[in-house]
Amino acid sequence: MSMYRQLWLALILSTLLALIGSLLASTLSARAYLQEQLRQKNQDNATALALSLSHANVDPVEVDLAVAAMFDSGHYESIRVRDPFGKPLAEREARQEQSEVPAWFVQYFPIVAPAGEAQISDGWKQVGRVTLVSHSRFAYNALWKSTLQMIAALACAGLLGGYLGTLILRRLKRPLNTVIEQAKAITERRFITSPEPSVPELKQLSSAMNFAVARLKSMFAEETARLESVRKEANHDALTGLANRAHFMARLKSLLESDDAPAGALLFIRIAGLADINRDLGRAATDQLLAAVAKLVGARAARNPDALAGRLNGADFALLLPGEEPGQAGADELLQALAAEAGAYTAGGAKICIGLGDYAFGMNLAGVLSRIDAALADAEAAGTSNVRATGGAGKHPPAHSAQQWAEMLRRSLQQRWTRLVSFPVVDFSGRLLHKECPLRLKFDADGKWLAAGQFLPMAERLNMTAELDLAAVSMGLDSLRSDAGLQGVAINLSGRSIQHAEFRQRLLALLKAAPEAGRHLWLEIPENGALSHFDAFRDFCDALRGSGCKIGLEHFGRQFSQIGRFHGLAIDYLKIDASFVRDIDHHPGNQMFLKGVRSMAQSIGLQVIAEGVGSKAELETLRALGFDGATGPAIEA
Repeated sequence: MSMYRQLWLALILSTLLALIGSLLASTLSARAYLQEQLRQKNQDNATALALSLSHANVDPVEVDLAVAAMFDSGHYESIRVRDPFGKPLAEREARQEQSEVPAWFVQYFPIVAPAGEAQISDGWKQVGRVTLVSHSRFAYNALWKSTLQMIAALACAGLLGGYLGTLILRRLKRPLNTVIEQAKAITERRFITSPEPSVPELKQLSSAMNFAVARLKSMFAEETARLESVRKEANHDALTGLANRAHFMARLKSLLESDDAPAGALLFIRIAGLADINRDLGRAATDQLLAAVAKLVGARAARNPDALAGRLNGADFALLLPGEEPGQAGADELLQALAAEAGAYTAGGAKICIGLGDYAFGMNLAGVLSRIDAALADAEAAGTSNVRATGGAGKHPPAHSAQQWAEMLRRSLQQRWTRLVSFPVVDFSGRLLHKECPLRLKFDADGKWLAAGQFLPMAERLNMTAELDLAAVSMGLDSLRSDAGLQGVAINLSGRSIQHAEFRQRLLALLKAAPEAGRHLWLEIPENGALSHFDAFRDFCDALRGSGCKIGLEHFGRQFSQIGRFHGLAIDYLKIDASFVRDIDHHPGNQMFLKGVRSMAQSIGLQVIAEGVGSKAELETLRALGFDGATGPAIEA
């Protein structure tokens, strides 16, 4: 029984006890008063009758007439007059009449008054005795009516008291419910503060809860800052703040091995003759030059939310642009900005060389690097600042117009040329957590199945991801309904889809139509997509709260410093980006970072899963770090 019901029950019981006690006390008091009044009436009337018969000849006829006259008033049960020897001179007794007062009331509240007695005398001589008993039915009627009136009055008082008690309980319930919701929010990994109520006890409780939430946020902020420092130290160049070589290559390798990653452009940038510049300018000025170049390269990366800028060694920088085609014009624009910036530090101007190429899923890392290194070497051999591009060896989607792409995507959905492929996600005992099921589609009946990386970038530009994501969710629910033994299905959603209220409504309709399957559905959004559309992501989480499905973030860790924004959302799991997992067995810095992320996430009830696990050594290291699960090439179905 809830505390509110217990308080309400206690209020009702206490009110009833008070009303019953008051009613009983008032009834007994009224009965005592009536008994005393009836006793006095008996005695006074007996005395009056005796006086009227005294000082006269006690004639039986006169006595009988006097007794009859008094008895006929109807207020007496009996009147008896006897001579000194007990012989009756006159006697009247009323018949038993039906009373309006219930018999049970008469039984439990009897009115008993002694009979009135008086002597009839003639001077000093006693000539008789009067015994008179008044009728008690009038007293019972009076007592019964007063009791009913008291019940009515107390009932009205009780109803008024109950109403006031309800108002008080509601006043107490509101802040109490706020504290309860605050406690529930903490269990759902949402940290909220609530206004403090005016009730002293609840104010102390609310203040303690707010302090706990504030302290928890502070602890997370401190831990986040510490881990962000560890992440930067392990994966970023200390001078420029860009990704170091190991982290940059890990990201590039993960893109080449992920069939859902879009093809993109890769640029190598070199400041030629850096050793001579260092000798002429000195170390401090050279460091300023490198920082200025890094700032421009980083600014170009910031234009693409999935891009990454890195420093490969002293003079070499790199720029990874997923979803973009190698563009000579863009590279020339970057070259001009870099050359102008370098000219401010060197008298004759520094020579900037750029090697430009592309990459795509399935390409060999060494092959990609050698092609772009060759292009960079050609640019450097030219003797002036310039850009050299490799041959088109990439696997970019065919060059169609936006209208053609839109028609092909709509036709694929209409013809249901779509399917899900599955990759196992397991814990470290080998138990299947769920199957990650990315979408595949083709553009004609006999065509080749395309990975998401080959059509999703264009679908995002055309704002068509919502239809694709709903199709994937529908197929995922069908898989769960058809296979009762399936532990779970994870569907990747685009950050663009969750922006639309209509998408959220249609998604909820799908989940409501299949509630049992929905409880085994895992919906995951890329970290960057959630942060880029954060308000929409918060609305998405709020809308799906209570639906039974799980919500997670994939490719997590690239923007770890913003993890505090997710504290108020009821997400269920994190999938750590493969670039942090790559060669984790040989990377102490990333081990420390991932151990901290795992500890922080698990402390608030989040599962932590590693993406792109490529070797048994990486898998064993993640096991030692306490991860909940893993997926990738090293995971067997």
